[in-house]
Amino acid sequence: MPTQKSEQQTNYQEMLHKALEEGARQTVTELITGLHPAEIADVLEALPRELRPELWHELPDATRGEVLLEAHGQVRKHLIEASDKEELLAALDTLEMDELADLDAALPKSVVHAMKQGMDVDQRNRYEAVRSYPDDTAGGLMDLDAASVRADVNLKAVLRYLRRLRGREGQLPEHLDSIMVVDDDYTYLGILRLSDVVSLDSEMLVSEAMTTGVPSIPVLTPATNVARLFEDRDLISAAVISDSGRLLGRITIDDVVDVMRKEAEHEVMSRAGLTKATDMFGPLIPSVSRRAIWLGVNLVNAFIAAWVIGLFEQSIDKMVALAILMPVVASMGGVAGNQTLTLVTRGIALGQIGRSNTRHLLFRELVLSMLNGILWALVVAFVVVLWFDNLQLGIVFGSALIINLLMGAMAGTLMPLALQRLGIDPALAGGVLLIATTDVVGFMSFLGLATLFLL
Repeated sequence: MPTQKSEQQTNYQEMLHKALEEGARQTVTELITGLHPAEIADVLEALPRELRPELWHELPDATRGEVLLEAHGQVRKHLIEASDKEELLAALDTLEMDELADLDAALPKSVVHAMKQGMDVDQRNRYEAVRSYPDDTAGGLMDLDAASVRADVNLKAVLRYLRRLRGREGQLPEHLDSIMVVDDDYTYLGILRLSDVVSLDSEMLVSEAMTTGVPSIPVLTPATNVARLFEDRDLISAAVISDSGRLLGRITIDDVVDVMRKEAEHEVMSRAGLTKATDMFGPLIPSVSRRAIWLGVNLVNAFIAAWVIGLFEQSIDKMVALAILMPVVASMGGVAGNQTLTLVTRGIALGQIGRSNTRHLLFRELVLSMLNGILWALVVAFVVVLWFDNLQLGIVFGSALIINLLMGAMAGTLMPLALQRLGIDPALAGGVLLIATTDVVGFMSFLGLATLFLL
């Protein structure tokens, strides 16, 4: 059943769609007023391609920059293509240096060049510093504007610093729960919580009020590890440091939520052989080519399975029950294998699986599959005996089921590890290869055993 929120969103989309088609600009403006840039990005992604420019050009410059940050790859590319150079520069002028670094790879070179020409020396240096780090690392996530104080000043001086910072910038940095404490060389020492700044004696030194032992994050730490640290430690913000311990910037919880969302989207889309950048209203030819690859892989797998079945054509002709039962063996192996595959892929993503525990994990999964295999082999053997009045067929069917469940466990454990070694995303390719394996082994074991013992 659709939720009330989803129904409201659908109605909103329909009203906006209709207003854009009719050219009712006033209605469009009223509908998008008050929406967050992330919500506008969602709206744009849900619109057919031909209507997106109509809405895009109704947005103010400051909103356009934020929407570009929120939009997914192909949608972002379409919006950039629908904009001229001046429109893009006006939109980018409202963004921070780390946000510009997130976008520059998708921008035309002429726009990037003009954007850099409009920066002063300090801005250009900060921009180059951020973009020198890969997007999927702490350096790519961090904000360079980390509020920091020395340990040898008192809390009264910290309050004056925060007032000056607010006066200069118009506001304090987002999610400012603490201030980074550094020494004269800008080496990270710890944090000073804002709650302590406003509640402790104003004459107290920062060195007395600060909290040490709060983890800092090396600049090249993978983004997934950053997200895990925030989750494990319940952090709102964290310092990013260089190899020498120098404070470089700050990561906040909103950056980490984006990482978590991208991971979740990647997992869901990968099951269908797609990526999070896929545009559901994208151009047909590129969409066809992307999907055709995985359809082709599945077709090859299907032909291999069909070839295996063909090897036992005479056996199937002699006993029709084999044709009825063989899909059950294959599907049971596929389900068992996918359970293991999901567990192992998650373990790889969390850094929980390595050489030290792979053998133990494989043994455990094999034992689990053996126990499940014995349980369900007894059940299906009983069903087959009742159905076909053939005890031998029930024994063969149960034995094939055990074999394929064991193969599913083995493939589900070893296949993602092998794909990772080869530099292939296990979430993207693991499921396709696993199903091919369990189909072939399921058909081969069931039809092979039946040929040997029943015919």
